Amino acid sequence: MKAPAIQDLTELDAVIELAELARDIARHDRLYHAKDQPEITDAEYDALVARNRALEARFPQLIRSDSPSRRIGAPVAEGFAKSRHGEPMLSLDNVFSVEEFGDFCKRIRRFLGLTDTEALAFVGEPKIDGLSINLLYEDGVFIKGATRGDGAEGEDVTANLLTIPSLPRRLTAPFPASIEIRGEVFMEKADFLSFRATQEEASEAREARRAAGEKLGEAVVIPANPRNAAAGSLRQLDARITATRPLKLLAYAMGAASEAPAETHHDFLDELRRWGFTVNPLSRRLDSEGAAEHFQAEIGAGRAALAYDIDGVVYKLDRIDWQRRLGFVGRAPRWAVAWKFPAEQAVTKLLDIEIQVGRTGALTPRAVMEPVNVGGVVVRHATLHNEDEVTRKDVRIGDTVMLQRAGDVIPQILGVVLEKRLADSQPYAFPLNCPACGSHAIRDGEDVVRRCTGGLTCPAQTTERLRHFVSRRAMDIEGLGEENIQFLFDAGLIKSPADIFRLHQKRETLAGFEGWGERKISKLLEAIEARRSVALERFIFALGIRRIGEQNAKLLARHYHSLEAWRAAMIAAHIIGSEAREELGSIQGIGPAIAEELVEFFAEPRNLAALDDLAAEVSPLPVEETSAADSPFAAKTMVFTGTLEKMTRDEAEALAERLGAKVTKSVSKKTDFVVVGADAGSKAAKAAELGVKVLTEAEWLEMTGA
Repeated sequence: MKAPAIQDLTELDAVIELAELARDIARHDRLYHAKDQPEITDAEYDALVARNRALEARFPQLIRSDSPSRRIGAPVAEGFAKSRHGEPMLSLDNVFSVEEFGDFCKRIRRFLGLTDTEALAFVGEPKIDGLSINLLYEDGVFIKGATRGDGAEGEDVTANLLTIPSLPRRLTAPFPASIEIRGEVFMEKADFLSFRATQEEASEAREARRAAGEKLGEAVVIPANPRNAAAGSLRQLDARITATRPLKLLAYAMGAASEAPAETHHDFLDELRRWGFTVNPLSRRLDSEGAAEHFQAEIGAGRAALAYDIDGVVYKLDRIDWQRRLGFVGRAPRWAVAWKFPAEQAVTKLLDIEIQVGRTGALTPRAVMEPVNVGGVVVRHATLHNEDEVTRKDVRIGDTVMLQRAGDVIPQILGVVLEKRLADSQPYAFPLNCPACGSHAIRDGEDVVRRCTGGLTCPAQTTERLRHFVSRRAMDIEGLGEENIQFLFDAGLIKSPADIFRLHQKRETLAGFEGWGERKISKLLEAIEARRSVALERFIFALGIRRIGEQNAKLLARHYHSLEAWRAAMIAAHIIGSEAREELGSIQGIGPAIAEELVEFFAEPRNLAALDDLAAEVSPLPVEETSAADSPFAAKTMVFTGTLEKMTRDEAEALAERLGAKVTKSVSKKTDFVVVGADAGSKAAKAAELGVKVLTEAEWLEMTGA
């Protein structure tokens, strides 16, 4: 049984499902990258991402700013210093078939303007399931190393990395003056089994001491798989513990560098070997797409015999100059992809169906199952998506159900093993009331999601909004985790975001609570005070407006520059056909559904009151007008139209954005430049009508210096 076919979904269905996917994937990102405690398998996670990608392809106007396709990893964990990468550490898009890999190749050709007959050479590398790291070398000497983190900055784990014997301390000359090397820290399967057995023995011994009345420290962590073992080992605050763990390192990529050490990726791997790094000996240069297909089959056939876990093969375009032209979109490079292996399935028992209430009031069912080991990973939960899915699949508590780890559907229960159904089983009755506040839960029109009507009176929604507001990617207020938010809310001390910044007025009240000593209170209030001035994009994202994630918050901040200008423009955009509404709709990346959500948010008096109340406490920093030094296109609004000869439209728009321009879809009085290619149509005519400066492709390239 499968999820509803994407072609059968309405736009409203897609809006709701994309919102749920963004929420679920973000949660699993935090569990995987920051806590090393995944609740689902890698393949189940890949299936979530695949469904999200397919929905976005079908409904491109609905792509969310917080879409998983635009996000990398998770924020830096507490306890480690932050280390910013010279170049972002990108994630990879996935494919699962020959056809999908072929589509990936077609996108490369289309972007670069290549013919179908021009060969694409790749380098194939087994995708090891470990922890990605970034190693900085200056003058050939290892300076520091960091985890991927959120892609822009990670955890500084230099001391721990130095305990890995295969890490070169110095590079063999010649080498660039400065270079970042990307690699994977992992644990081989045999080493993992030995390490896990040791941890289990330690846990049993600890339990015996506890039973004897001895006071003990933290529990012994027993990792579920080699990836968790490697990640947990590298994230030890005491490097002496890391030194006892059997970690290995393979290098595979380059980040920021003062000069390019090679012209092809294959040659770069040779340089890595010469510098003293271990490179996967199975990596191979492949002269064509067909060669990649054969390589995939070869690696898949030998997968079980490898000393380490892999879940697919990474294919990278060999020519580095083409890699640079292609660049990346959202969180992933256009020139590389991970081709994952087929799915695995398992059968287990459904113990319960939990209902989770999100910050938008959506009631989402989640299956609680008897733990089942699928491919070395213990699975306990699976999403049931929505009320209709539960009804359509007739999933009942006590059923024996089948799970799938990967594929083109959401990683949920595939179906019921009917011959094992209990004789007295009853269909599941989806709750008509919110489990958090008791308010009616209703479905409007064709909405597939049942939502709580409690609104601001629903504690689940209010606390979820507050948790989002203080989260690391939003206001980033240290000390206000889930437990403290819930405690302060239950105590009646915070009901809205602005209340957080008035907590200093309730210091004496806080001091009266058990566990709230002077030091804890002082640290919390200091952290709050430090966030009274934040970047505008963080402020916008923290508001929790539906469909406004990090990326769209950045787009809005960059376009409107200040809170006052944005607020005024959103109120004015309420009038259909107004200049403000047209301007909002012209922002590249802001589709009609997102624009409508913004307008509705500002049309609600309670939202405006809450925003103004917050603005009285917080001062968002205006965005600087220029974003690329010495660029004639910095902070300029540009439109491209017609067919370009020297580069594709996608490539031109990407270049303009790197030079600090805002690329929009339509021409208005606020447009600064229109670049016209062959067969330019109505946009060129409108530019002439409005007196907007028109550039030919040659003029545009001359100004860019390309």
